[in-house]
Amino acid sequence: MCEALAREVAHLGIGVTIVEPGPLRDTGFAAAASAHPPQNEDYVESVGSALAWFEDLAGKQPNDPARAAAAIVDAVSADDPLLRLPLGREVVDAIRSKLDRQREEIDAWEGLSVATAA
Repeated sequence: MCEALAREVAHLGIGVTIVEPGPLRDTGFAAAASAHPPQNEDYVESVGSALAWFEDLAGKQPNDPARAAAAIVDAVSADDPLLRLPLGREVVDAIRSKLDRQREEIDAWEGLSVATAA
């Protein structure tokens, strides 16, 4: 949605930046939220693993919120602001990994994908 919005408002001089933050320490984000282990065994591996990761990370988040805020200000103040701003090494690595998997999938299925041309 944000990518479409960026294209729709660019001619008006409006920029859109999608901030993709990694874990930020000392923010209190979701401190009052409660998470419960999955009730269905089908989700133990996925949701359960994510909950365990968040629990292990609590209080040890690697990213500084003040540096993240400064990076956001720098990015949106640039002459040509970027569309996506990943914040944190873990986010940059995760995005690169996702893009690598997408490229592999496209390469593997390219024949079928382009077979729609008449």
